[in-house]
Amino acid sequence: MKRVVVLSGAGISAESGIKTFRDAGGLWEEHDIMEVASYEGWKKNPELVIRFYNARRKQLFEVEPNKAHLDLVKLEKKYHVDIVTQNVDDLHERAGSTHILHLHGELKKVRSTLDEKLIYELSKENCEIQIGDTCEKGSQLRPHIVWFGESVPMIAEAVKLTELCDIFIVIGTSLNVYPAASLLNYTPYNAQKYIIDPHDTPVFGVKNLKKIMTKATEGVAIVVEELLKSA
Repeated sequence: MKRVVVLSGAGISAESGIKTFRDAGGLWEEHDIMEVASYEGWKKNPELVIRFYNARRKQLFEVEPNKAHLDLVKLEKKYHVDIVTQNVDDLHERAGSTHILHLHGELKKVRSTLDEKLIYELSKENCEIQIGDTCEKGSQLRPHIVWFGESVPMIAEAVKLTELCDIFIVIGTSLNVYPAASLLNYTPYNAQKYIIDPHDTPVFGVKNLKKIMTKATEGVAIVVEELLKSA
């Protein structure tokens, strides 16, 4: 069975109603990105960071996977599909995809500031944390998010998957955020590559690359139909 690796970004979630940084001009709910998505911002104002992610988490429970998420599930009928996502939502999981690697963390989870292995999942009924909420070791809980400047622990696994793929699909990402953007460089030389994004993402020196300049729901449908026919 051929292997497909999908690298998904904010563009696929945007069609479910989740705002992106770029759509807001680098702001998230009027907050500068570094105020709410960096360790420095956390140390400066943890109350703001917690409040911000509480609101994002609450919104996530109100949105649903869109057609692009659902169409990717269809590929699993004839391919082994690994989804490597830059997104912190769980829309791929809810759509039914079975192999998902989150590069930048997961919004529905929080973790200990003392022991990063202590991770807890929140529910719709209990989707907020506050200053003073602690792990079993007594340390403050923080969002389970990889902030700017922090290491991306899952990137090595993502590279391994990419090096083994027969088909690589980029969906809804500008390929400007590293190290995720570097994955395209690890694809096998002869692998078929697709980029689905309304903007013309500049890519140089990549063989077998097909650009589909449209939104995720339209582009994924085109690629999935093509791959299922050729399987």
